[in-house]
Amino acid sequence: MLKTQTSLSTWSQERNMKWLVLLGLVTFSECIVKIPLRRVKTMRKTLSGKNILNNFLKEHAYRLSQISSCGSNLTFHPLRNIKDRLYVGNITIGTPPQEFQVIFDTGSSDLWVTSVFCTSPTCSTHVMFRHFDSSTFRPTKKTFSINYGSGRMKGVVVHDTVRIGDLVSTDQPFGLSVVELGFDGIPFDGVMGLNYPKLSFSGAIPIFDNLRNQGAISEPVFAFYLSKYKPEGSVVMFGGVDHRYYKGELNWIPVSQPRHWLISMNHISMNGNIVACSHGCQAFVDTGTSLIYGPTDLVTNINKLMNARLENSEYAVLCDAVKTLPPVIFNINGIDYPLPPQAYITKDKNSCISIFQGGLENLSPDNWLLGDVFLRQYFSVFDRKNERIGLAPAV
Repeated sequence: MLKTQTSLSTWSQERNMKWLVLLGLVTFSECIVKIPLRRVKTMRKTLSGKNILNNFLKEHAYRLSQISSCGSNLTFHPLRNIKDRLYVGNITIGTPPQEFQVIFDTGSSDLWVTSVFCTSPTCSTHVMFRHFDSSTFRPTKKTFSINYGSGRMKGVVVHDTVRIGDLVSTDQPFGLSVVELGFDGIPFDGVMGLNYPKLSFSGAIPIFDNLRNQGAISEPVFAFYLSKYKPEGSVVMFGGVDHRYYKGELNWIPVSQPRHWLISMNHISMNGNIVACSHGCQAFVDTGTSLIYGPTDLVTNINKLMNARLENSEYAVLCDAVKTLPPVIFNINGIDYPLPPQAYITKDKNSCISIFQGGLENLSPDNWLLGDVFLRQYFSVFDRKNERIGLAPAV
């Protein structure tokens, strides 16, 4: 789980992806690019057995082998599941290309990866960008920093060629980390922000906007499909929508403010009773967040209805409760989006935990953050042209 303090209102963001959008009657003639994503352990906890993790990574080491067919409108990357709830995919940077495993994050706007400039101990466990090996690298003197709920980074802005499958952004500004704190044991090499440009800490134009400006994508839309109960199958898609990843019709929700992926919710209910957001509220749709976050008092109320008990900052629930508890229903733009107990109660070793967490009071009294637990149930489309988000039940 990745939490970022952003200029939204100094809120902590957390996020994690498969997607594809059918824009009304619009037909896309250009290639749709699909990036398979890996599901890895939540960033809420550092991995307890670092030797186990290191052995796992060595045993499953691989190089990206890309299969691309523009005729089929698809570009695939192989998938790897390192465990649990964070979704990552591969990009390349530089000439010749250097490969990195990054979080595709709708909750932030900056692209950054670990670099050889970084002196923090955790950097040695990540793939580091070797600027001296790239003939298209261009440095700057601009620095920036980002605070995450699970850590923080400081970096320098540079330029180079970035590739996401068949998509190529030339002279793309991005960050190289100089300091990384709090990311010990987290198997990722950086973050690719897919939020609006105004939220960029580095001041760099986000890669999606650059691809759009350079004509690399025909429609300014991307989508996520996050696989359920299996490591493979998650995809992030650019430039179009594949209806095979969702059931029924996409329901379109206007973006509340055209500067971040924020939508209006009508209410949250259980057993026909409104339990939160009774007078309406706002929700961030965040692919880089594992759980669902809301105001602490409202989250506490929901967890009490599950007979959950607070243990070490988490709400423990009886595992058998998944057989009797009702769904939690999010009513968004007049449409009900049920979250079944099998989704909002997760097993952690020998205990079961509620995915509802508090802590968004600093954002506003009644705002929510919908992370991967919600997005595994619903295929999500992010449409920058029409300033809207599309949701439909995932297959």
